Amino acid sequence: MEREGISIRHPARFVLVGSGNPEEGELRPQLLDRFGLHAEIRTVKDPALRVQIVEQRSEFDQEPEAFLEKYQPQQEALQQKLIRAQELLKSVMIDHDLKVKISQVCAELDVDGLRGDIVTNRTAKALAAYEGRTEVTVDDIRRVVVMALRHRLRKDPLESIDSGYKVEKVFNQVFGIADTESQNGKG
Repeated sequence: MEREGISIRHPARFVLVGSGNPEEGELRPQLLDRFGLHAEIRTVKDPALRVQIVEQRSEFDQEPEAFLEKYQPQQEALQQKLIRAQELLKSVMIDHDLKVKISQVCAELDVDGLRGDIVTNRTAKALAAYEGRTEVTVDDIRRVVVMALRHRLRKDPLESIDSGYKVEKVFNQVFGIADTESQNGKG
């Protein structure tokens, strides 16, 4: 930490969460690569769920303390689940062959550097720990690979397909999983 000529070192652990609207412009690839995961958040379309969200927001606005108290047991249960996952994480193993396949996906997608490989491995392990398991599965990798790699792909302005689709397609090829779109007659 530096301020007004004073320099102090202090250990710190933090997570940076950023949000952005792609319609306002893309971030530079060098910056995007620094983000571990990229979650695409879309507006809820289901009318019943939208009404529920609006009602919960109104409930919070009217009585914030009562609202927080109402959801406190769920918050505490989630906190305990996260604490157990952190403790279990050291024991979570990922098979060497799965690591090789993750790296193969990254290589075939032409992902620069090794951050994509590292983040995919770490996130798959974290998911397994969160779900109380000590062994990473192919399904764990499938569930995290798009978030870990989508934003690391080179953007082709002429390309119309979603980069998440590209990641899924290469994942399915490398892991020998049948493409669900071609099974449904779409591909």
